[in-house]
Amino acid sequence: MLQSLGEEKMAAMIPFENDQPIATIDKVADGKVAQAIGICFELLNSVEENAATQFRRKIENQFGLENIRGSWGETLNLWKTSGINEQEIVALLPKINVMPVLTAHPSEAKRLTVLDIHRELYVLLVKKENPLWSSSEKAAIREEIKSLLERWWRTGEIYLQKPRLDDERSNIMHYFENVFPQALRLTDQRLLDAWKYTGFSPENLSRPEQFPKLEFGSWVGGDRDGHPYVTPEFSASTLKLHREAALKIMRKELLLLAKELSFSEYLNTIPVDFLTDIKETAHKLGASGQKAMERNPSEPLRQFINILIVRLDNTIDERFDLDTDCYFNRPENLKLELKKLRELLINLGANQINLKCLFPIERSLECFGFHLAKLDIRQNSEYHEKAITQILKTSGFVDADYASWSEEKRLSFINQELLSNRPFLVSNTLCGAEADNVLGYFKEIKDFVDLHGSGGIGSIIVSMTRSLSDLLLVYLFLREVGLKDANLPVVPLLETIDDLIAGPEILEAFLTHPTVQNIRNNNTDLVQEVMLGYSDSNKDGGILTSRWTIYKAEENLTAVGDKLGVKLCFFHGRGGTISRGGGKIHRFLESMPNGSVSGHIKITVQGETIADQFANRLNACYNLEMMISGTARQAMIAANKVKNHKLYTIMDRLVEMSRKNYRSLLDHPNFIKFYSEATPIDVLEQSKIGSRPARRTGQRSLNDLRSIPWVFSWN
Repeated sequence: MLQSLGEEKMAAMIPFENDQPIATIDKVADGKVAQAIGICFELLNSVEENAATQFRRKIENQFGLENIRGSWGETLNLWKTSGINEQEIVALLPKINVMPVLTAHPSEAKRLTVLDIHRELYVLLVKKENPLWSSSEKAAIREEIKSLLERWWRTGEIYLQKPRLDDERSNIMHYFENVFPQALRLTDQRLLDAWKYTGFSPENLSRPEQFPKLEFGSWVGGDRDGHPYVTPEFSASTLKLHREAALKIMRKELLLLAKELSFSEYLNTIPVDFLTDIKETAHKLGASGQKAMERNPSEPLRQFINILIVRLDNTIDERFDLDTDCYFNRPENLKLELKKLRELLINLGANQINLKCLFPIERSLECFGFHLAKLDIRQNSEYHEKAITQILKTSGFVDADYASWSEEKRLSFINQELLSNRPFLVSNTLCGAEADNVLGYFKEIKDFVDLHGSGGIGSIIVSMTRSLSDLLLVYLFLREVGLKDANLPVVPLLETIDDLIAGPEILEAFLTHPTVQNIRNNNTDLVQEVMLGYSDSNKDGGILTSRWTIYKAEENLTAVGDKLGVKLCFFHGRGGTISRGGGKIHRFLESMPNGSVSGHIKITVQGETIADQFANRLNACYNLEMMISGTARQAMIAANKVKNHKLYTIMDRLVEMSRKNYRSLLDHPNFIKFYSEATPIDVLEQSKIGSRPARRTGQRSLNDLRSIPWVFSWN
């Protein structure tokens, strides 16, 4: 490609093509050298990704499914050889609930345009492998690749302006809409293949209810910790966008199903009540219902699906003024209709068609619902303190400086307030920037929940949770906007070393608080989520201290949950680098303490790791399989009550030494000057790699610096 553009000198310097050092480096512009070498490494990544897929296929063919590390084949084989019977496995699988959460943390330097080129290139690499192409066809593919590389060469590789929130949202919407629906099908097929390969009964894995649950989460549009651009309006538009995309995915699936289920009523015995139900619903739908019936006369299954599509269209158009049978109030209503169709197909002896055509749609509805991905709402505890102070001042409190109150005074105040349902303020009263923002986005959530239910809302996450009051304060905000009874999960994010150590005490106080107990009494199957911060604990205490403290926190938090009879879902805020909890997902899961994985788990997928893991369908399937299979594998392991206290003592001592030395460096009076000169932090802070600022409040202090640029600067 370079040679075709007259860049012979540059072409001669490509490191993967030439063994000898080139003396002409000073005759080529530095910018071109950097760009060419950068593209070379990106090409190498694509080739390695494709090669890894081919390698896994080769391993499976030669040595069997169980030889793929972390796969369903390995997990099922391990269980079987360990003496775990099939019924135990059947009982466990539906209890597994895995949620990858896509974030927009500022670590993706590549533009969306360049990411699209990467995807196109990968498809061409796969296409190129077909051994049946003729010489002219191979030459045409080669020219396509050269043309694509020229587009890449002529395109700016990185952001020159900060990406907007809309850009980041568009990027992750690509995965939700175009990658994950297909990857879900492939991942389910991987489990089915391994199930049959292991010799288990197909009957035990033939219905959607028998499969592990996979859902997706997002922080783009909900994570406002130090992000001034995530306005209430942006959160509202994100929730709406998610819902519209989910409904369109389901409509597309139903259109395909209608095409496939061309069953004639003259060749299949259709129950009378099924036919009657179709006619009655069509009558309620009026002209559109009649049209749906006339489109496929004597093909009742198609008519049934046509009517579902009309009802879905009414849902998309929000025609909630119609009879409730004319739209779907919630995804559960559509789920019941699809189950009715499934039972009919099975009774007709068409189970093979059910499994191939209907089953993937039922799984898609289970995964994406009408919300696509659950939007987490995250804010910092200090921001909440400012908001409540402004609310109290505006509502006439004499002593309104909440930030200066002791923990005892805070708890006394919150406990007293939670006994009442009255708000602090008259509706639409302005209090100040922080309070208006907090109440603004909770009001938008209230509007969404009132219309569509809470399915699209994830967790209310409190960054830098230091005490019980940090969590309980959220319930006052929820009360203020009328969300007190919505049962939205309030979640601590334990980020610093001290907070991770104090976590079990905070959690026990939270779970035994009357407000939380009352919520749990009304929802006995609730799982309590706890988020663990890898990046900030690493920045605070160093790598060894961070990882060991998180390990012990998981053990101690699990013990609190066991004591109170509460299942925990750990939300791992891991990043791409090892220091931030990154690495192979199955190894990460295998590092969990025994008994700490309940079967429910959330894991962040941040920045550049989104493209690394999910840009290509087969790679996405591989990573999702590792995630679900690894979680199931850990959930089967019972807690090992016998600890090797000697090893724990050694680790504690190492951590104490490690943290002391690490902090002696960071707390040195001249550290900031040294850090600024020893690392390229100034360049990273100026890089246009995310819409969020590198610092929480803009101060030039270590505490204010985000953990992601911190890790990147040392790398």
